[in-house]
Amino acid sequence: MVQLFRFLGRSMLTIDTLIKAQFYDLDPMQVVWHGNYVRFLEQARCALLDRIGFNYPEMGRSGFVWPIVDLRIKYVRPIRFGQEVMVSATLSEYENRLKIDYRIRDAGSGEVLTKAHTIQVAVNIASGEMCLESPAALTDRVKEWLCSV
Repeated sequence: MVQLFRFLGRSMLTIDTLIKAQFYDLDPMQVVWHGNYVRFLEQARCALLDRIGFNYPEMGRSGFVWPIVDLRIKYVRPIRFGQEVMVSATLSEYENRLKIDYRIRDAGSGEVLTKAHTIQVAVNIASGEMCLESPAALTDRVKEWLCSV
């Protein structure tokens, strides 16, 4: 599901990804191991980047890589085996860095289970230098998408 929100006059793109917790996701306490949440976030992030046409292959072809420089997770409630969760990824910043906010909710009740965000910065592949502004390869894609809705 794709949603477009307006916040303080700015449009923000949100993608929802449905994930079902598997046995191999669990820790000895029978809840999803904390490190696997990052994999869930990555699935949602890739869906969001696919939507704007700028996932990892397009990033590489643009001459830039986008390493994650900050990851924050707030675990509110555990995810258990077989539980279906909806991971929402919202593009909240893109002009100087790529910031994506996440909410993991129980798919049935909508209860928030996890809050998170990631920050990625553009690094020029040829020079290895970090960019202080996002390159046009990203900003143009986001603006094109926002104009199309």
